[in-house]
Amino acid sequence: MKVSALFLFFLFILAAADQDERLPNKCEVCKFLTVELQAVLEKSGRSKEVLEIGEVLDTGKRRRKIKYNTSETRLTEAVDNICEGILQYSVHAERPGSLRYAKGTSQTMSTLKHLVNKGVKVELGIPYELWDEPTVEVADMKRQCETMLEEYEEVVEDWYFNHQEERLEKFLCEAHVLKNSDSECLKEVWKGDLGIKGSAEESKSDGGSEGEGQTHDAGEL
Repeated sequence: MKVSALFLFFLFILAAADQDERLPNKCEVCKFLTVELQAVLEKSGRSKEVLEIGEVLDTGKRRRKIKYNTSETRLTEAVDNICEGILQYSVHAERPGSLRYAKGTSQTMSTLKHLVNKGVKVELGIPYELWDEPTVEVADMKRQCETMLEEYEEVVEDWYFNHQEERLEKFLCEAHVLKNSDSECLKEVWKGDLGIKGSAEESKSDGGSEGEGQTHDAGEL
């Protein structure tokens, strides 16, 4: 199999960066906490279910009915284990700032797996079966998410019951969590990949070659 040596060098630099952890900052944690929570709430908000609150006693009083999508039950269910969703994220080291965190396998890792499937030996310093496990960065973001959610529980409740016309990211992150901190990461929006796909296409027609079965160690580059 012919593979561009320059392309492989580029990939292994990115793969090494994948393992060069930098712990997520407060802005990034708040950003993805709100992303996860709003996604769950938007999904459950479509429910037409009506809840009956209270008990029917000998007095004959009827149960009070409330809509599920405005109930405390909906918020409680949404918040419960919300930070577990953070573990579905991966580090996309080829992307800048907070955009390095996204669900799914990074393009770098996808391409490296493709090379492995083609018979190229790739050494990243960890067993292949652990490539998809949550990284130190992602695990730390989950831990920070849980701490932040506990600390700002009342703020989230206030938003849910009184301020849902305002985006949670602005209400929670800008106005409370990051009140005296840098909030630039909230403005970062992903607009597309940074050209790795193009590099992959170029490698197909490149005259350079790497011997099949050769071992490439990212740590040596």
